[in-house]
Amino acid sequence: MKIKGIQKLTLIDYPGLLACTVFCFGCDFRCGFCHNPGLVLKDVGNDISNEELLEFLKIRKKDLDGVCFTGGEPLMNIDVDLLVKIKGLGYKIKIDTNGSYPEILERLIDLNLVDFVAMDIKSAPENYEKLTNVNVDLEKIERSVKLIARQVDNYEFRTTVLEKFHDVIEIKKIAEWLNSIVGKKLKKFAIQGFKNNEKFVDDFFKSYPDTTERHLRELRYEIKDYFDEIEIRV
Repeated sequence: MKIKGIQKLTLIDYPGLLACTVFCFGCDFRCGFCHNPGLVLKDVGNDISNEELLEFLKIRKKDLDGVCFTGGEPLMNIDVDLLVKIKGLGYKIKIDTNGSYPEILERLIDLNLVDFVAMDIKSAPENYEKLTNVNVDLEKIERSVKLIARQVDNYEFRTTVLEKFHDVIEIKKIAEWLNSIVGKKLKKFAIQGFKNNEKFVDDFFKSYPDTTERHLRELRYEIKDYFDEIEIRV
């Protein structure tokens, strides 16, 4: 498993728990606005071994409750045996995913190795390839949505909002699409504002404006009837 780094403590990545975040290398998407370009484009070898991660988690058992695997796309290279050992230490596991590996996700769910799933929804289906810059198998995306909504107790779907792209029409298409996939209102959807940190896969986004809280609130109002809970992240 290609682990590039660990954030030793996070209060936000795993809702409700003190956790650490494990950054995994590699992604099958090439979203220009990705804020972790080093995890997508530059493979310089494993910075942290599985054994080093496990040793860290053994030491921090009294301080941490959860482990969040993010990327990149962690399901590209997830090590099932590693997750088994982490669960054996008593930790809860959260996976951040783009939804393109439903078969891996289903295996983790069946083995009771995942306690929380956060899935990124990039856009309405007709715009997925425009934002990800790759050919996307939307059937896999939809299969992941179904798995999460039907088989995972704790989950969220979330969209990073680009203010000039994710307008009211786009966000309503996303909400309608998600509801149609599962056939019901979903528990939680988060809309998070794009932040310009000048480090992106595509240099175009170095001059892209931050998403305003006002825009996020306008979007939340338009889709308030599609989800039980909508969280704004500025």
